Amino acid sequence: MLVRFHLILAAALLAQTGAGAATVLEGKAAFTDYRQQTPGVIHKITAADLPQPYATKGVDNGPHHIKRPEGAWPQTLPGFKVELFASGLDNPRLIRTAPNGDLFLAESDPGKVLVFHGKTPSEFAVGLKQPFGIAFYPAGPNPKWVYVANTDSVVRFPYASGDLKARAPAEIVIPDLPGGGRLRGGGHWTRDLAFSLDGKKLFVSVGSLTNVDDSDKNKSEFHRANILEFNVDGSGLRVYASGIRNPVGIAVHPETGDLWCSVNERDMLGDNLVPDYITRVQEGGFYGWPWYYTGSNQDPRHAGKHPELKGKVIVPDVLLQPHNASLEMTFYNGKQFPAEFRGHIFAAEHGSWNKAMRTGYEVVRVPLKNGRATGEYEDFLTGFVTKDGDVWGRPVGVAVAADGALMVSDDASNSIWRVSYQGK
Repeated sequence: MLVRFHLILAAALLAQTGAGAATVLEGKAAFTDYRQQTPGVIHKITAADLPQPYATKGVDNGPHHIKRPEGAWPQTLPGFKVELFASGLDNPRLIRTAPNGDLFLAESDPGKVLVFHGKTPSEFAVGLKQPFGIAFYPAGPNPKWVYVANTDSVVRFPYASGDLKARAPAEIVIPDLPGGGRLRGGGHWTRDLAFSLDGKKLFVSVGSLTNVDDSDKNKSEFHRANILEFNVDGSGLRVYASGIRNPVGIAVHPETGDLWCSVNERDMLGDNLVPDYITRVQEGGFYGWPWYYTGSNQDPRHAGKHPELKGKVIVPDVLLQPHNASLEMTFYNGKQFPAEFRGHIFAAEHGSWNKAMRTGYEVVRVPLKNGRATGEYEDFLTGFVTKDGDVWGRPVGVAVAADGALMVSDDASNSIWRVSYQGK
């Protein structure tokens, strides 16, 4: 009955896009790699489906980047169109839409924030330190500030709608985020930002320094693997939620006000452990890292530690492929896509390094019903890996443009892709 229910649900979700009967993968069949990724395929992974640790050996299988082959193009659902919006960028990462429709893009390695007015980019700010998160404050059509998260601080620039260049130097809001400053392999460096719906609080995501060090012993993990909460002036630090290994992308639901996050889980327990995830973040919630994962499953590298926490670890709402490297997420608030897409989550899956057969390298859609996840996710934008396993594209950022198109940044081809709906 459960499989039949999901088939009916999947068919309903896809009916208006012009797609045929949906493929729904559940249980062990839901663990897939790039070879099974096809737009419209729906995955449902639950905690009961997880294998035992070390069922397969942990591997180092990082992507071999190649130039986009002749004729290669991202693939999506029938009725949608994919266009190349911008190319020749330098490490394009998180992307956000300003209230006036301009697109703000963090080029993290060169330390820049660009702004696109139409297709023309301008340097809004330079001299930043691995910028990633971008947020506008206050909410509404005329924000006064652009907040930017460096890897080790949060700064803000005075802003008036339509500004293409910062009108004054950066003002430091949070001078010393924990860790930070260590690029690639030396700890998770991305920091994302989101404001509470009432505009009183600023959330900052901070990933762990390590894969799975015991944070009791490694004091460098203090205030890491957390989502931190501040007042908008940087005061009032507290831990909003903990045990979240690397909450790369965060976003506040525009109606419920709930905070959500997109998470990279731990490595080296095997191909199908531990699932990355997207979840509504419960205030004061503990999500397991480093001692537990996906509920009360204890990491064997910390056997016997913190038995008092067993049973208190929150199971995430939506389990993704392990090692997907889930990055930025956004709620679809546009009117261009079919009505059933509104309020759903789109998330960029940067792609695996710790799996024998690659997974990720796509954009997924997470259906919501009344502000809550159904537990499934759908392959939405795929095709960034060749049939031989070479990688030419890696989605990082997702944003909804003013006209309702979905914008996707890609730091392998150094591009931005535009996905629009053309069908009926």
